[in-house]
Amino acid sequence: MKMKRRILKGGEFLVTEVGCDEVFTPEDFSDEQKQIGETTEQFVASELAPHIEEMDAGNFDLVVEGMRKAGELGLLMIDAPEMYGGLELDKATSMLVGEKLAPSGSFSVAFAAHSGIGTLPLIYYGTEAQKEKYLEKIISGEWVAAYCLTEPGSGSDALGAQATATLSADGRYYLLNGVKQFITNGGFAELFTVFAKIDKQHFTAFLVERGFEGLVVGPEEKKLGIKGSSTTPIILDNCRVPVENLLGEIGKGHKIAFNVLNVGRFKLGAGVTGAAKMALGEAIRYANERKQFGKPISSFGAIGEKLADMTAETFASESLVYRLAGLLDTKLATIDKGIDNYYEEYQKGIEEYAPECAISKVFCSEVLARVVDEVVQIFGGYGYVSGYPAERFYRDERINRIFEGTNEVNRLLIPGMILRKSLKGELPLQAEAMKAFEALMTPSFDELDQSDPFAAEKALLKCLKTLFLILAGAAVKKHLAGLQDEQEILIAAADLAIQIFAIESAVLRAEKIHPSASERKRQLLRAAVKVFTFSATEVAGSAAKKGAFYLEEGDNLAMILSGVRRFTRYDASGLLQAKRALARAASEEGRYIF
Repeated sequence: MKMKRRILKGGEFLVTEVGCDEVFTPEDFSDEQKQIGETTEQFVASELAPHIEEMDAGNFDLVVEGMRKAGELGLLMIDAPEMYGGLELDKATSMLVGEKLAPSGSFSVAFAAHSGIGTLPLIYYGTEAQKEKYLEKIISGEWVAAYCLTEPGSGSDALGAQATATLSADGRYYLLNGVKQFITNGGFAELFTVFAKIDKQHFTAFLVERGFEGLVVGPEEKKLGIKGSSTTPIILDNCRVPVENLLGEIGKGHKIAFNVLNVGRFKLGAGVTGAAKMALGEAIRYANERKQFGKPISSFGAIGEKLADMTAETFASESLVYRLAGLLDTKLATIDKGIDNYYEEYQKGIEEYAPECAISKVFCSEVLARVVDEVVQIFGGYGYVSGYPAERFYRDERINRIFEGTNEVNRLLIPGMILRKSLKGELPLQAEAMKAFEALMTPSFDELDQSDPFAAEKALLKCLKTLFLILAGAAVKKHLAGLQDEQEILIAAADLAIQIFAIESAVLRAEKIHPSASERKRQLLRAAVKVFTFSATEVAGSAAKKGAFYLEEGDNLAMILSGVRRFTRYDASGLLQAKRALARAASEEGRYIF
């Protein structure tokens, strides 16, 4: 990325105005990035898409072969350091590859687990000897990698793991015992990052080869969806792991577990966005072909509205994902690769945007959920039977709201991380909350800039940020340190923050490309922003209203509810025309239009 951008703090979007020239968008891709995207698309179309049904039937040999071919194309080495044969490209490119792999169905799950949580612990925390031994095999696709954190009794509570590691009498091995559950790539992975507690106390990571004595791969899970990916338990029965395979520091396994999950979250956001674009395209094509009463069903308003809503939400999802890519890449570019603790600083750079990573995971996975639900509806009865793509989309989608941390857990993390930043003095949340309360008491008569096509949305965003600050301030005042246990309040705050980031991402992208776009494209950009902002404001308003009822009563409640009504006011005049314009364009082009 050539443009100079301000380095914003994680969560700062809630307390500052961001200019459209400060965000990265898909329109900013370099020729090299576009070429990598096209290579990925061609690989999916020629090598993977023809075999989706066979992979879903349990032919994992095709998955392993696909991984090797991905390795030959360099798709597994995007995040790996150059000194070990990697490409060491930026996060925007990494996200683009994840997005373009989405049409490969379950293969994309195997790929994401391997190239993300399977590979990154070794890159970020491995010793030189460990990288020399394993990394080339991993990034070439010779070996597939897996990540073993979850256990039958510990999912979201990762530190509640019961797996143990005990040093052998001769001091040469750690003996690992326990069961790891729901391990993606478990059936064919050759290298596992396994978490266990040394002496039942010190949570630590280990690099465990498939061939190590005492590692047993359990039977394949019979899953609802993503059937072409392997999911098994991994049983550790006095598994002998050489001491030199301890990863990172003793007792610091939580750093590896949680930092790598941040990467998994933003990559998942990119992948599900690609899936939404693909599923929407299938729905549009089917709606154009399917005729009822002598007309294509895409010509009916009831179907057209669905196509418009899906298009607008997918535009927002895409805008959000690549805005986050820009935040990460801008921050990471400031770190000197020559310093000894480069990956430690690199991890801190990613962790800075942990709230946005969680937002990406939640928002984008839920956009995909709504899209595939409507795709099934558009396909009608054919959407409910195998042999048509809608049925598989529906089954495969569901897992995205569960893994990489459930959406509930991620919702709790978002306001929690932002409030911690405020307490550390990294965000001026308290001062801004006081200003927000003043705004609540003061009527505003600001007039919109009629020359700005997105003036209404910008004014709304300012109001929504004020509303978030009012509710956050009231929550902190009422519950203080106990707020972390008030999950319903935190989730309501998260929903408001998520919609703010999503609306702003869509507006900034549209504003950025609007001046140089054709008149038709400008009309469609304005339509997408209006359609999405209308629905997102309804969600934000509902979350804010819930938060008010959860927090206040009497006069204070009445005052905040009055503020909710005032600060969620959005003039969506022309909404029907906007939806019809999006639906018409989608039908004419037969695909996602942005």
